[in-house]
Amino acid sequence: MTKRRIEPLLWLLFSGGGVVSAVFLPILVILFGLAIPLGLLQPNYNHLYAVVSHWLTRLVLLGLFVLMLFHAAHRFRFTLQDGLQLRRLEAPIAVLCYGGALVGSLAALLIVLTI
Repeated sequence: MTKRRIEPLLWLLFSGGGVVSAVFLPILVILFGLAIPLGLLQPNYNHLYAVVSHWLTRLVLLGLFVLMLFHAAHRFRFTLQDGLQLRRLEAPIAVLCYGGALVGSLAALLIVLTI
């Protein structure tokens, strides 16, 4: 009987997070990091709040945050292990990286539920 590993699931989260990050993060940064603070866009905040408070928008935002966090955790893990040659610390690095992503995901869930 073969031993089941969690590695394929982590690679799935990594690739999904990479795609989501590449597509949506630049748009969010341009809108909420540049256009609105610089006054290039003047959104109606009541309308923006109504859109963000909808359950489907909150679910999509939660999915974006979770996938981005796991993508970052996976990338950081393998940067430490392969790039900095810290293979002897493989288990603690994995626990810290994915544990941080899990804690961040739970924090995102808490924030999204309280909007």
